[in-house]
Amino acid sequence: MPGFAYRSLQELAADQYGYFTTAQAREWGVTTMSLVMMARRNAAERVSHGVYRLVGHPVSPLASYIEATLWPCGTQGVLSHESVLALYEVSDVSPAAVHITVPRTFRTHRAVPRRIVLHRAELKSADLDVFEGIPVTTIERAIHDCAATNLGPELVRQAIHEARGKGLLTKAATERLLATLLSE
Repeated sequence: MPGFAYRSLQELAADQYGYFTTAQAREWGVTTMSLVMMARRNAAERVSHGVYRLVGHPVSPLASYIEATLWPCGTQGVLSHESVLALYEVSDVSPAAVHITVPRTFRTHRAVPRRIVLHRAELKSADLDVFEGIPVTTIERAIHDCAATNLGPELVRQAIHEARGKGLLTKAATERLLATLLSE
């Protein structure tokens, strides 16, 4: 019979594809020692510093995205750039790593995992969205960010047109993006 810690973490991790941080676990009343014991019993696995996954939770194709957004520990990472384009399937981009944006003030002494590309920016609430429980930048912001980081103009154009075709961009936003980013 699972104990309090496991039941609490099941509830917490249910909306995060089985993932949670040590800080979140503490907020739910689970001690660090309980996490250590759960890891020893193979009920939870440590996937990176401060991030765990419940072993019995079904693996989702979106798991790497939520894991990356939880990695900053203490601040919320937001899925961004090419990762948002790939998530919404509006471009032929295939990023080798997950792109997240954190506040410019975010500092860490930990090495950024190779599977994460870290961007720093101050995001406004108008730049934020949620995709199946994952914090993401809006598609318009992601396209702007990709153009600013030198994603090829054909991929940017494709993202704009496909996002418009899927109803993810308004006509005005589409025209704004085309005029601003591809006016050369």
